[in-house]
Amino acid sequence: MRFAIVAPAVVLVASTAVAQPIAPSIPSASRVAPRPAPSEGEAVPSKAQLQWQRMEMNAFVHFGPNAFTGAEWGSGREQPTIFNPKELDARQWVKAFKAAGMKGVIVTAKHHDGFCLWPTKESTHTVAASPWRGGKGDLLRELSDAARAEGLKFGVYLSPWDRNHPTYGTPEYNDVFVRMLEDVLANYGEIFEVWFDGANGEGPNGKRQVYDWPRFHEVVRRLQPNAVIFSDAGPGIRWIGNERGEAPLTNWAMLDRDRYEPGTGLSMDLPEGSELGKFYVPGECDVSIRPGWFWRAAENGRVKSPRTLLRLYESSVGRNCTLLLNVPPDDRGLVHENDVKALAGMRALVDAVYGTSLVPAGAKGTATSSRASHGPAAVLDADLDSYWAPSVKQASLTIDLGAPVTFDRVRLQEYVAAGQRISLFEIEANVGGAWQRIATGTTIGHTRIVATNVTTASQVRVRIHDARGLPMLASVSIHDSSRANGVAPADAPAH
Repeated sequence: MRFAIVAPAVVLVASTAVAQPIAPSIPSASRVAPRPAPSEGEAVPSKAQLQWQRMEMNAFVHFGPNAFTGAEWGSGREQPTIFNPKELDARQWVKAFKAAGMKGVIVTAKHHDGFCLWPTKESTHTVAASPWRGGKGDLLRELSDAARAEGLKFGVYLSPWDRNHPTYGTPEYNDVFVRMLEDVLANYGEIFEVWFDGANGEGPNGKRQVYDWPRFHEVVRRLQPNAVIFSDAGPGIRWIGNERGEAPLTNWAMLDRDRYEPGTGLSMDLPEGSELGKFYVPGECDVSIRPGWFWRAAENGRVKSPRTLLRLYESSVGRNCTLLLNVPPDDRGLVHENDVKALAGMRALVDAVYGTSLVPAGAKGTATSSRASHGPAAVLDADLDSYWAPSVKQASLTIDLGAPVTFDRVRLQEYVAAGQRISLFEIEANVGGAWQRIATGTTIGHTRIVATNVTTASQVRVRIHDARGLPMLASVSIHDSSRANGVAPADAPAH
């Protein structure tokens, strides 16, 4: 789909075993590098970034001529007349996404083939040249209207690469792309995310384009000031470094983004972020529900299962990322039945495991340190804008469950509106009157889901061993993954 990897010497190893407990060990003091204390308010999210993180899951829609040709990257030479999704129903798409728990949808308004899903005057390679809706169709209009009717936010993907436009590879093309951006961003209501692909290949004339990224970003900020801008390196949100839906266990939302520009490719900083980064640039995990990004009939039996999608939720949302799950419509213009079932099954599993905390009502919290008005009870009130805040960097919080509870997942959430701070933590459980360490970790961020061995305990304790600044913990909850057993629809795809 996307970014060229330009640093082949870098090897990333991302664990897929999210169901396994974290090794119960804490780095010794000699192995923990000293950290300069940041100033208060350094590297904090904008209002738009914070709202975006709290969305947690969004739908990605790859759609265009590739759904009719079977190509992954179109050549730009395909005839617009092949695009004719006779049963297209954007409301059906959005209802499926909403049923899965997604809060927004992002569509490929223009992929690398240059085909535009709206009737722009800047190209002849558009829906206006297709037989769909008699050449009068506008997919961006239909999808943006459907999204808002169902309460979802609307976003757009635009690839600067254009394998069809005759001006690609010349300064004039940047003007063309700016006008396309202005057209999309000014005419389809509020847009929550603008997704820039970093791919840069040859156009129809064999030339490559020097993209005017500062100018492209200026258009977004001018016309959609509340939108977050995605590229592999930001400026608003960043790529997590793979297309598997897996974030690293250590994941900072900060980045020294001035070192990068879109299309620079993979570096070690992109997956893990930078603890001392000057800018808040949280990560996004993109992955497709199918093997490919565009629909192919041959892949109808290879849709990811609800269980796999639950694991992807844990390895993305559960590791301080937002999950962007691609669900490509078929050549009818509908989300295929197998995809719809898988999405519904995913929602059922996520709700079964994470919909309700096993911390009982009336549970009490105590802490070794608390600042005024920010006591330990705040982590149990389901309000992410209230938080426990100790007056020292090393502190612990204990939750008394009142009676033994069995669990194997602990979900932690920082108050990231003030910045991401916690860099080393430990989780303990009181089992039969004896405290046991059940997990350790590094970063938390907006959400961290920690897998543990199956544990039955009457108390749970979170110890913070190190942080960039004074910690702020908004939520602690416990969960049991076995509650997913038997929940997903029996006829959901099994792959």
